[in-house]
Amino acid sequence: MRLDKYLKVSRIIKRRTVANEACDAGKVLVNGKVARASTKINEGDRIDLTLGERTVSVEVVSVKETVRKEDAVTLYKPIS
Repeated sequence: MRLDKYLKVSRIIKRRTVANEACDAGKVLVNGKVARASTKINEGDRIDLTLGERTVSVEVVSVKETVRKEDAVTLYKPIS
């Protein structure tokens, strides 16, 4: 699955266009490397996202095309 779609489906970022903009600005790292919106995401990948002054780090647990809003948090595990 593409990175921008994963960020939207998992609800880490609410809209895919915002996810695209974050990737274009270099604010998203996948496994320590700056990632484009088209980067393929697999289970076990680490995503580091910087929005404003906040940095969010998550590990991809599951990759699904669609998921209910309540179940979106099961797609990733926060890393402290």
